[in-house]
Amino acid sequence: YSQGHERPEEDFCSICTLPIRLPVDDHSGFSTCCMQQICTGCIFAAFAKRGMAVCLFCRAPRSGGDADVELARIRARVDKNDPTAICLLGQKYYHGNLGLQKDVRRAAELWTEAAELGSNQAFFELGLAYQRGEGVEQNEKKAVHFYTKAAKQGHVLSRNNLGCIEGVRGNHNR
Repeated sequence: YSQGHERPEEDFCSICTLPIRLPVDDHSGFSTCCMQQICTGCIFAAFAKRGMAVCLFCRAPRSGGDADVELARIRARVDKNDPTAICLLGQKYYHGNLGLQKDVRRAAELWTEAAELGSNQAFFELGLAYQRGEGVEQNEKKAVHFYTKAAKQGHVLSRNNLGCIEGVRGNHNR
């Protein structure tokens, strides 16, 4: 970080506040009860060493993989206009997870709502949707717009996708 690079707040553990190794999803766990990202080091310290069976951040009981509990927790946070929860619900609709019917249009609507509330991940998801034409009309200009918004907030994959688009366009000097 002494080289001028900044990572988004979501890339830091909610417990120890240290940056989570990239790729973040491979080195952390996500709690749907409080929408917090927790590094594997803190998870290991709590569960393996101390035997804690609750969320490390809010102390809610673990869901145990129960899809109904997970979905209820996400919807409770969505009702409170939590942009992270809205984006996550969009991902669940996109993939058809937690017993939800796969609905790409609904996912795009949720990502738009989350993006309006400032979700960095939602900007990225909208960029993907517009680039691929999934749930929305394919539009590379809009994809670049959403990728740029996410990349300016430190989203690594958005920056990568912008670079790929520039490479395909033949703009190698940018």
